[in-house]
Amino acid sequence: MAERTRTRSALVSLALCLALAGCGSTYSGISDHAAPPASDFPKAENKSLTDILRQAGGESELVVLPTGLVFDKGRDRYGFGVFTPGKKQVVDAQVAIYFAHGADGKALGPYPARVESLATKSEFVAQTTGQDPQAAKVVYVVEGAPLTMNGEWRVLALVRDGGSLAGTFLPSAVVGHYPGSRPGFPKSPANPPDVGQPAPRIHTPTAAEVGGDLSKIDTRIPPDDMEEFDFADVLGKKPVVLVFATPQFCQSRVCGPVVDPAKGVRPQVRAFNLPSEPWTFVIDRHGIIRTRIEGALSVAELENAVREVTG
Repeated sequence: MAERTRTRSALVSLALCLALAGCGSTYSGISDHAAPPASDFPKAENKSLTDILRQAGGESELVVLPTGLVFDKGRDRYGFGVFTPGKKQVVDAQVAIYFAHGADGKALGPYPARVESLATKSEFVAQTTGQDPQAAKVVYVVEGAPLTMNGEWRVLALVRDGGSLAGTFLPSAVVGHYPGSRPGFPKSPANPPDVGQPAPRIHTPTAAEVGGDLSKIDTRIPPDDMEEFDFADVLGKKPVVLVFATPQFCQSRVCGPVVDPAKGVRPQVRAFNLPSEPWTFVIDRHGIIRTRIEGALSVAELENAVREVTG
């Protein structure tokens, strides 16, 4: 598998942040959007998700997909993408998410989603991304998703189109149980290390090890410049941003897990128990994980996380 890890000291995090949008790119006219008012969507009011879908007027033709597989108990970040049946991403939809615990649970919501642009400056855009019309342009984010109990949480998205609402169900979020893995990734009895836990010490390849030929350790075209440091050498000494991603093989609609099965899974991926990619970990100077995000994230989200460990 062409899985790779990238490390760089957060002391030079600005360059890292600008290079980090994974399958994002520069898209003219696409910008962040604040979450719409909750009052634009039906109140849960002890209803089921099916009741809310009926109240909204039925099912939407749009496809809504989560950006991750792993969900933690508590108030979690919930990211997703919105697409047409033809796989074109919708970049400016007004969406609210509803959650219900189990098949018979009552709905909680609405939780309106903000839109985070994945745009990066043109000099940081990979050739493969810039040429891919299906590359993710934005990520929708709900902060504080109420996943407060272990078990299955069913998820409904309501999308506003003009003056009407329509809904679509998303794959369930499972809390407190290892969710399995995407094809090509290892099965593991444990979730990835969480916020507040020590980061596993792993070796990451550096430019010096390959004589400066970054194409040997980086699937991005052209290779980036984040291979100066070995993660094992800086862990516990400096703030670090650690990214697991496969730039050349990132083909899914939400910049989700895509692998090169011929090469298998690298040991760094196994050490972190990752069921998918991309993953971003922001680690403080004591080696403790302070931010963990599965899936696509914006430059703004990463910059905020870096400020927390460098301030």
